[in-house]
Amino acid sequence: MSIEQLHQILEMGAQNPPPAGGSPDAMRGWFEAMMEQTPVAENVAIEPVTINGQPCEYLRPEDAVAGKLILYIHGGGWLFGSPASHRVISTNLARRSGITVLSIQYRMAPEHPAPAGHDDAFAAYNWLLAQGYAPRDIAIAGDSAGGNMALAVTVRAREAGLGLPRAMMLMSPALDLAGEGASHTEHATAPLVDKNLMAVFNMLLLGDRDRKSPEATPFYADMSGLPPALIHVGTWEILRSDSETLAERMQAAGVQAELKIWDGMFHNHQLFAPFLDEGMASLNEAGAFLRNQLT
Repeated sequence: MSIEQLHQILEMGAQNPPPAGGSPDAMRGWFEAMMEQTPVAENVAIEPVTINGQPCEYLRPEDAVAGKLILYIHGGGWLFGSPASHRVISTNLARRSGITVLSIQYRMAPEHPAPAGHDDAFAAYNWLLAQGYAPRDIAIAGDSAGGNMALAVTVRAREAGLGLPRAMMLMSPALDLAGEGASHTEHATAPLVDKNLMAVFNMLLLGDRDRKSPEATPFYADMSGLPPALIHVGTWEILRSDSETLAERMQAAGVQAELKIWDGMFHNHQLFAPFLDEGMASLNEAGAFLRNQLT
């Protein structure tokens, strides 16, 4: 890791804080503007598509493997983010895997609290099945809130008696909304996402409802029978223990789950991949894993 890279990214974030007391739309505009300047992978075509009324997009690499697809769900605390804001992740997954990525949008809080976003993500999976994709030809990936929903879609598909995705790739999934894991105390002031911001996200998503509600988190679900999973998380983030506990529960249930903890990394460091060696390395490993699982 380049200490200079890390300091530059944290300084960039400090110089561009979210609008104080900003409305949901103001927060979304701030995030989109911040991410608009981030370079995306070359030689990946972007093709808009509308799914169940939501603006989504295909990311097609050159010479994409035919008949295979990665369903990607972006993060943003269920408040902000879009396929456009997270192209640094989706295009690099497409580039490294050589497989087309479908990056979806979903309804967001507070206008649409849980389980609206989770319902949209599950509907997108069903839409892919209706397009003729076999479950074994689909992998599912997500970061932060999107990692939560990627796991939730897989659990829900199992409970509905549908075929399951071939594999899951989760980046810093936001699962322990009750904040009971050790890292929620040990790293309460971690950069990018801290205890206070998680409290805002949870309130917008759930209001006064149970933070362990299955409508908002699959953290407490039965993990048995789920497909192989690769989980990436940083040492320096409030959600670290979410990933550690998830991997333990999956492994105890007989699921093939590999956890990689990136030393010194903060939440969702993949968003800074063009400027951070570990960010690009994480996406390269994720893409390789997804290709190996699907081909």
